[in-house]
Amino acid sequence: MPAEFYLDTIANVFQRFLMPRGLWKVDGAEVNPAAITRGSLFTVEGELDDIAGLGQTEAAHDLCSGIPKRYHRHAMIHGVGHYGIFSGRRWRELIYPQVRDFIAKAQHTEDHKTTT
Repeated sequence: MPAEFYLDTIANVFQRFLMPRGLWKVDGAEVNPAAITRGSLFTVEGELDDIAGLGQTEAAHDLCSGIPKRYHRHAMIHGVGHYGIFSGRRWRELIYPQVRDFIAKAQHTEDHKTTT
């Protein structure tokens, strides 16, 4: 990913807080997470994350208010830092099984919706 894109995203999302204020635009179009009405949302945070503080990921649930609450899930993983969320033993043993099960349940739910 180009450095400019990464730095621009950090500035817009984490420093200027443009998305929660409804002010973030990409190519002239407003970024509006509340407009998402289908699918499921699973967020994960690490208790010891020193890059994304607690609550930053979970905030997506309030922003994605168009998704019914029954399709929301959040996990805060104790003893895990930023990189441990995505790799290593804790990913394999604690996080991946939750992600796998969430996706399987979401796919089953979507299959059921389309067949009934």
